[in-house]
Amino acid sequence: MKEDLFKALEVLKQGGIILYPTDTIWGIGCDATNEEAVEKIYAIKKREKNRSMLILVDNSAKVQNYVQDVPDIAWDLIDLTDKPLTIIFNGAKNLAPNLISTDGSIGIRVTSEDFSRELCYRFRNPIVSTSANFTGKSSPQNFNEIDPKIIEMVDYVVTYRQDEIIKQSPSSILKIGSKGDVQIIRK
Repeated sequence: MKEDLFKALEVLKQGGIILYPTDTIWGIGCDATNEEAVEKIYAIKKREKNRSMLILVDNSAKVQNYVQDVPDIAWDLIDLTDKPLTIIFNGAKNLAPNLISTDGSIGIRVTSEDFSRELCYRFRNPIVSTSANFTGKSSPQNFNEIDPKIIEMVDYVVTYRQDEIIKQSPSSILKIGSKGDVQIIRK
């Protein structure tokens, strides 16, 4: 894992794209503050630019670095969840402009998986995490289901956890309004 962390960090620092394991499914990632890197992911996925992507952080305290005002209920949800949870917040800040949704929101997940958490911690910036598939295609549930064309298009592929055959699932997604109202986007 250490060699993968070192190599992935170097690629991220240079504005490159990585393919890496997360607390859910495998993700395509880059520095969430680097507009050019984010643009590369849109191109790889053949994704419309009006469809935002989420970011990973290594601990809940960092959420406030990327959101204007974090509603109190968000802290409770982050603390109480026992499975991966992505929360969409209004008032995104300090991120690449092309990563922020047209309504000013951003999806953030606090990762608990060893590799992605350590990567976020060492990188000291949030990391984009979007499913490792072309837009409109099924999300791969493990590394073996990733389209070889995706693998060829990224700058570095993490080897850690590639041999796992366990089927993983995407996170639950909630959207929290500025008044603390909660909307379930995906269970």
